[in-house]
Amino acid sequence: QVQLVESGGGLVQAGGSLRLSCAASGRTSSTYAMGWFRQAPGKEREFVGWISWIGGRTSYADSVKGRFTISRDNAKNTVYLQMNSLKPEDTAVYYCAAGYSGSRYLSSYDYWGQGTQVTVSS
Repeated sequence: QVQLVESGGGLVQAGGSLRLSCAASGRTSSTYAMGWFRQAPGKEREFVGWISWIGGRTSYADSVKGRFTISRDNAKNTVYLQMNSLKPEDTAVYYCAAGYSGSRYLSSYDYWGQGTQVTVSS
């Protein structure tokens, strides 16, 4: 089992920045990648990006590419989502997830955090 806890959400003005954290515990060594997803009210959960624990390979959704950056600290079993140039359409609950492969598909991830709210005001 892997437990995930997100933090760092909040309210920010458009153009601002936030950094989300996802602390992993449990059998993290059995997982390959950590993903970030988000879900806005009335919409489906969507892919934001993922990072591999080994090598730090990353992949991003086109909607966030160039604005968001995912990093990890293996010693702390923590991944980060640095969000810059935020837009109102980035408003959503952000979730981190752990999986055995890097993918943009929800079904590839077996463990999920509880989510953290990000609200971007215009």
